[in-house]
Amino acid sequence: MTVASGVVSAANMKIDGDRLWDSLMQMAKVGPGIAGGNNRQTLTDADAEGRRLFQSWCEDAGMTMGLDRMGNMFMRHEGTEPDLDPVYIGSHLDTQPTGGKYDGVLGVLAGLEVVRSIRDMGVRTRRPIVVVNWTNEEGARFAPAMLASGVFAGVLTEDYANSRKDAEGKSFGEELDRIGWRGTEDVGKRPIHAMFEYHIEQGPILEAEGKDIGVVTHGQGLWWLQVTLTGKDAHTGSTPMTMRVNAGLGMARITEAVHRIAMDHQPAAVGAVGQANVYPNSRNVIPGKAVFTIDFRSPDLEKLTSMRARLEAEAAGIAKELGLGIEIEPVGHFDPVTFDPALVASVRQAAERLGHSHMDIISGAGHDACWINKVAPTVMIMCPCVDGLSHNEAEQITPQWAAAGGDVLLHAVLDAAEIVR
Repeated sequence: MTVASGVVSAANMKIDGDRLWDSLMQMAKVGPGIAGGNNRQTLTDADAEGRRLFQSWCEDAGMTMGLDRMGNMFMRHEGTEPDLDPVYIGSHLDTQPTGGKYDGVLGVLAGLEVVRSIRDMGVRTRRPIVVVNWTNEEGARFAPAMLASGVFAGVLTEDYANSRKDAEGKSFGEELDRIGWRGTEDVGKRPIHAMFEYHIEQGPILEAEGKDIGVVTHGQGLWWLQVTLTGKDAHTGSTPMTMRVNAGLGMARITEAVHRIAMDHQPAAVGAVGQANVYPNSRNVIPGKAVFTIDFRSPDLEKLTSMRARLEAEAAGIAKELGLGIEIEPVGHFDPVTFDPALVASVRQAAERLGHSHMDIISGAGHDACWINKVAPTVMIMCPCVDGLSHNEAEQITPQWAAAGGDVLLHAVLDAAEIVR
């Protein structure tokens, strides 16, 4: 190892890619899915088990844990000047119901690997380094997504977060207490010098362009709109077509409108209905109720605002035409994000120093970094994923991709944490 003028030698400073990959495979055994991925939804017993495993690995690496009232885990590696604001690395360990082995998990375990590698090489930094697991990033069980990091950033309240309920009526607060992972630390009181989140792209661009590293400059803004349509349950065989009040038909027409609205706002705009339920959900009953969630995203705030406004107007018209009651509730939102330019430049320099191909990219998905960016300088690093597939048990990356991004993360973090020679 050589260090000159505070700049890490690209030739010698690398993570242990095999150890990172082994950690990913070990964590994937916790909360396995049914098709090779994971079902480790937030605040389940599997989530608790994954947290314990992560804690044990961190403590074996000499780290100490802080735990706040949202269950966010903060694993600290000490610096030579403990009073300096720490450099944070993190993402999430929770998954979708049919999630992959890498979404979120890569960023948490790569942070652990950075600390392990620093210790192995005897490198010391002025600033402490904290590896964080943010609670309920996915929002699959408790909407909205990025719930606990949102509380940390002050954009959501603890009372709001604790009151969120899953499909079975269980609350976030009750389940956090049940699994035993509510801490006593005040949420959002931690100083952060810089925050790094390493993540799979969850899209096809990096692989298609043949790039090793995505340098994330911006994040898309998002609106999640939950629509409830109320009609009348009726027999499918004996109710004349002209006398039906069909909530399912209304949902179908609004779903088509979502697609059309997103297409009309091209480029750089997307929209879809992802979660959808009809009631009573019987094969011979016309749905009397439909509840579904619309997901609009764009890095352009004007387009994002326009899509929501147009959807609300068109959906109201469709409901009126069909005689349906309608309620539209925002259940998730953040404005487009611009990540810290100095940290973005540091990530680019680290990729170039290591000889990795890279490109600037806009994150198409929401991440905890989008909220933390409101309270501290933040940046994201991305690695490719096969066919851009994510939120799917078939999600796949390669050990080489994981290690390349991990090396860039190591260098950028050490630049921020300031090596002691």
